[in-house]
Amino acid sequence: MFERIKGSLKWFYHEFGLAAIHETGSDAYLIILARTCRMFAYGTNALILAIFFSALKISDHQIGLFMTLTLAGDVILGTFLTLVADRVGRRKVLIGGSVLMILSGVVFALFENFWILLLAAIVGVISITGGDFGPFRSIEESMLSEITTPSTRADVLSWHVTTALFGSSLGSELSGRILRFLQSRDGWSEVDSYHTLFWIYAVMGSVNLGLVLLLTDSCELPQSKRAYEQIPQDESIRDTNTSPESAAELAEDDSTSASSRNWAIRSLKWFSSRLGEISPPTRSVMYKLWFLLAVDSLADGMVPYSLTNYFMDQKFHPAKSTLGDITAASYFLGAISASFTSPLARKIGLINTMVFTHAPSSAAVLLFPFPPYLWMTAGMLLVRAGLNNMDQAPRAAFIAAVVKPEERTAVMGITSAVRALAATTGPSVTGFLAANKQFWIAFVAAGCFRLSYDFGLYAMFVNMKLHEHENKQADMPSEPDARRIPDEEMELESLADTDTDSGSEDSRTEKSEARGVNLEVSYGNQRLRSRSPRRRTSEMDS
Repeated sequence: MFERIKGSLKWFYHEFGLAAIHETGSDAYLIILARTCRMFAYGTNALILAIFFSALKISDHQIGLFMTLTLAGDVILGTFLTLVADRVGRRKVLIGGSVLMILSGVVFALFENFWILLLAAIVGVISITGGDFGPFRSIEESMLSEITTPSTRADVLSWHVTTALFGSSLGSELSGRILRFLQSRDGWSEVDSYHTLFWIYAVMGSVNLGLVLLLTDSCELPQSKRAYEQIPQDESIRDTNTSPESAAELAEDDSTSASSRNWAIRSLKWFSSRLGEISPPTRSVMYKLWFLLAVDSLADGMVPYSLTNYFMDQKFHPAKSTLGDITAASYFLGAISASFTSPLARKIGLINTMVFTHAPSSAAVLLFPFPPYLWMTAGMLLVRAGLNNMDQAPRAAFIAAVVKPEERTAVMGITSAVRALAATTGPSVTGFLAANKQFWIAFVAAGCFRLSYDFGLYAMFVNMKLHEHENKQADMPSEPDARRIPDEEMELESLADTDTDSGSEDSRTEKSEARGVNLEVSYGNQRLRSRSPRRRTSEMDS
């Protein structure tokens, strides 16, 4: 019996990716724990943010405006920090984000003026969706991609999502219980109880700061890759092939740019230069993915969890503890399902995992406003949340697999910015619909957008090759013959064409003999076969 239990635990340890985290090291534990604590704070936000503003007698239009402008602030702040993270230092950027998170929590705990709260949300870090739209996630995913290998990356990223959902679930559950306890006490108003939760938010920001300070240098971009990133290929070519006349023009352009006082133009040029550091093959892939993610994020922005809870509160008027239980259960189911993401992705692939788990969640969003009872509506929310996050880790692993290592931070940062930018218009649209008693339309539209994302993702990326930019030197054999095999394989077709054109009977005989020779080389999980006539000739000569 003991051996059977031990065998089951060992199977779970390896199959569900815990071994991958242990192999990666302490930095992986710290990053995952930091996000879990941060998502605990975001879980308290998602439950009460829209209800908090409603208790302050703020209109639905202003609630939608607040969420739109907050997401816009996340786009600007998150994009800027992620694009400079590899130059300034990834840990320094995370430290700055943690400080902003603390300051935002303190402001929301002390003030009730709409404009002060709006400023704190735009400049600081406040999650209005319950998700991680700030600068943290993309930088953390880049760190994890840096310290993992292709064989362990999907497992580690999966736990980066799974434990975060457990944190959100616990945050929502405790916040509902705390609100019920405080509001039942004499002298505590509804608004006072909400302020208390923002103190918890600030404390979690402090914990996040402490964990980031413990990270090691392994999380930073290596110096060799940083040097490559700072001198893009196009710019180096331009510098070495510039005539005196064009050099003078470039100097004049640089002078004009430096003296320009138009902040918007300078920012656009700066962003374009950072985008230009991403190679054309990567951009050709990411443009399609960014478009699809924009459609999906527009849908998520229309019906974030804060507005979803607000919809249930307005329609059914349940107790806040009941809302907390429903939200906590949805996050908990999401965490359980996310733990199966890694083994599922190994079985059916990254894109199939993303599509086949996200599509039922999208259908649940579309059907969400129609059930006439709270328990049925809660069931739709459980289906949505239970499957909604199973595409996150495969998406991060997919991006890491199709871009070069030195481009990952910028690509993931732009990806986060595109998602946040697309989501900015959603809350305003939903606020307008809610003010006109047509809240339900937002869920129907969001469900249709999400399904479009799912079908488009499958059509565009299901057959794409992965890991073409990974450094496989550590996995290759050390023998000289084995190192020559990839080069010989690349030359195979041209050699075969040469033999065919020569018309030589000896060449045909030699090629037919070579065709019967199989050279098997251990190369990861692949078996390479060489039919090179040149190799056959060299073997006969020896």
